Amino acid sequence: ADYDALYGYVTDELKAHGVADGILADLGCGTGDLTLMLTQAGYDVIGIDRSEEMLSVLREKADELGLTGRLLLLKQDLLDLDLYGTIRALDNFEKAIRKAAYFMEKGGVFIFDLNTPYKHQKILAGQTFDIEAEDADCHWSNRYDVAAQRVDITIDIDYHETGEHFREQFSEYSYALDTVTALLEKYGFAVAKVA
Repeated sequence: ADYDALYGYVTDELKAHGVADGILADLGCGTGDLTLMLTQAGYDVIGIDRSEEMLSVLREKADELGLTGRLLLLKQDLLDLDLYGTIRALDNFEKAIRKAAYFMEKGGVFIFDLNTPYKHQKILAGQTFDIEAEDADCHWSNRYDVAAQRVDITIDIDYHETGEHFREQFSEYSYALDTVTALLEKYGFAVAKVA
């Protein structure tokens, strides 16, 4: 992912809606490249992901940058989201939208990205990706389920130094734009922009 471009887009949208500071929640933050960029920009960021492994990587990156004290990491499934107050902006389904609406401060901005049905069907379906890094090798495979409109993803990571093997399996769903818009409006959001 081009995180510089994503960061530029997200911060431009936040500022366009009057959110120049305050608390942001990055839902499904993963290993946190965007999370850390937003923290370095002066926002107080809550990074939320269900993967303990990914949050551990994010914690190490934050430690290296000296950002640990300004970043709250929560291991939560987005469908069971529970924050401890309201927030002005969210980065990154119906239950997740309802939860986001519940914790949204009046006048807040909800910015998120989704894989489209096109990406699931034409780009990811049936593809495998092998990524070699200095400390580990990653094998990422995708299987598309037409009936469920879902991509099933398996990630295998082999760590060179320890010989440890890590496997994570999860699914990503895709929704037509009119479905997304209807759900947002159902919970009181007004769709300001689709990019």
